[in-house]
Amino acid sequence: MGRGFNVRVIDNLSSGSIRNIERWLGYPRFTFLRGDLLRPEDIAKVIKDCKVVYHLAANPEVRTSYTSPDTHFQENVLATYNLLEGVRKTGKINTLVFTSSSTVYGEAVKIPTPEDYAPLEPISVYGATKLACEALITSYAHMYGFRAVIYRLANVIGPRSQRGVIHDFVQKLKGNPKELEVLGNGEQRKSYLYVDDCVRALLLGGQGFRRQVEVFNLGSEDWVDVKTIAEIVIEEMGLEGVKLRFTGGVNGGRGWKGDVKDMLLDVRKIMSLGWRPSYNSAEAVRLSVRALLKEHKLTHE
Repeated sequence: MGRGFNVRVIDNLSSGSIRNIERWLGYPRFTFLRGDLLRPEDIAKVIKDCKVVYHLAANPEVRTSYTSPDTHFQENVLATYNLLEGVRKTGKINTLVFTSSSTVYGEAVKIPTPEDYAPLEPISVYGATKLACEALITSYAHMYGFRAVIYRLANVIGPRSQRGVIHDFVQKLKGNPKELEVLGNGEQRKSYLYVDDCVRALLLGGQGFRRQVEVFNLGSEDWVDVKTIAEIVIEEMGLEGVKLRFTGGVNGGRGWKGDVKDMLLDVRKIMSLGWRPSYNSAEAVRLSVRALLKEHKLTHE
């Protein structure tokens, strides 16, 4: 909106809060619709006369995809199909930006993993639904003449997060500041990206387009292991003498079925457009912990 655009947002608020956008409510260039991508009539309202669509909606819980695959199909694949049908019917959208996931790579042999890595073999239902969405978007873009930008995200973290390893650790330590349960063996290594860096990249909106569909990896240039994340959370909460209790995990030390143990993306393609992360993985984790503690006032004296 600071760039002079009119912005419409649709959200069912199943995991978010209207408080996060309160300052924009009533702003003349901003419209909020409490709706759902599972209802085509809601989609028709929100994309009417739009030129660019950012599709960030999904059920992001990898762990629940094991126990509830139907939820992921509905909220990821079907929701994306409904949105694409809305785009097709309007015929006015020129660009669709989609947030996919590093999980589409599965357990990549090549690390850092580039965008052209193959074969794509996701090991979770969540990863499979994201890959299915990519395929649908690619086909619709070619069939119906709009451009598509697909961002394969590392773990995006920051303020207001209500899920993920940092949130889980803080909540566990709030309940028991003497011991912290860590799923897996603590050696899982992944790339973490601070949300501000993610937003800057998304706002590029497909600059440097060479093809009808462009795919960009988006993450930091390094990774951090779960044990280190636990130590950062403990330090930022001002705790001492905390015992780390590792569950051992499944399938070689991962936290749960479908959990990719090692993930680091090759981000040279997006960096070639002038973007680079402001923080490495450990710095992003520390900033996120501080933001969460400040928001919920969970620090221990």
